[in-house]
Amino acid sequence: MSQKIIIREAENKDCNAIAEVLLDAYHQYSEIMPEPLWLEYRNSLLDSVHGDTPLVRIIAEIDKKIVGSALLFSSSETAYGKPELGIHSPILRLLAVSPSARGLGVATLLIHDAARRSLQLGATTLNLHTSEMMSSAIKLYQRLGFNRAYETDLMNGDTLVQGFRLDLLSSVRSTAGQI
Repeated sequence: MSQKIIIREAENKDCNAIAEVLLDAYHQYSEIMPEPLWLEYRNSLLDSVHGDTPLVRIIAEIDKKIVGSALLFSSSETAYGKPELGIHSPILRLLAVSPSARGLGVATLLIHDAARRSLQLGATTLNLHTSEMMSSAIKLYQRLGFNRAYETDLMNGDTLVQGFRLDLLSSVRSTAGQI
């Protein structure tokens, strides 16, 4: 029997649960990142959840329990404090799915909702950034139609953070409006 996944906009009261999901989902990277870098990354995760710069916080629930989340920002300036990246369309950040809910399609539903919201905002693209250590996420993004956006790559210390972009208009045509 499949579990019903509800995708909705988060409320302020959900921020602590979102933070828990993020830390649970991203904890695996603490084992491969140097401790100072992990602590900086962890603080960045928490700052993004509790900050006021996301356009929207999107969550996934199963049985009224938050099992996934994603943050949508308006630009590279609001997402990263980097206006020089020149991204003036929505950016998806901090997509997270609790390890217990992986494999259920939660991430795909969160991405589709972010794409739908981006279209409603009048955007033609949805951007995101990730690194090679998140190889399973990269495979998902590519399967969903994201293409590398090399011009938006950035360095975080010694780590290449790869830019990806989804052409929302092509995606809508190719999925017959299922985004």
